[in-house]
Amino acid sequence: MSMMMWVRGASAAMLLCSLSPDRGMAAGETTKDQREALIKDVEDMVAHGTMGDASVIVHHCREASRHAEAILQNLAAISQSAEDAIGSLQEVIRQCDRVQNIGSRVDPGVSLNPAVKARAAAHEAVKHLSAIKGAGLQEPSKRG
Repeated sequence: MSMMMWVRGASAAMLLCSLSPDRGMAAGETTKDQREALIKDVEDMVAHGTMGDASVIVHHCREASRHAEAILQNLAAISQSAEDAIGSLQEVIRQCDRVQNIGSRVDPGVSLNPAVKARAAAHEAVKHLSAIKGAGLQEPSKRG
């Protein structure tokens, strides 16, 4: 598990992350790509949770955390006024850490509660990211 620290206060968007090498954005990936992938993973995570597949919940939550961390890393460079988005992304990571700590060898209902909270935080983060002017970010298309 990577160690993360967030500095809040006078420089709320200054973010100190110790990310493992496989975390962060892949070459050519934009923040918009990461946002769309984040929403896809949290939606898939909850959908599989309602089907009773705990190992897939853990997998999608791990991916959602990875996307949230990548967005956080990029967000510090985009805007100093992104405190709400940062808080929501931190909540995604916190709830997904809970899911991963619970693991896949329990009743999926146990991990569904934090998974649903992670999904709500992800949607909230995307809403805040969309409000950042000049960041070139747009609302990801809704899956239908």
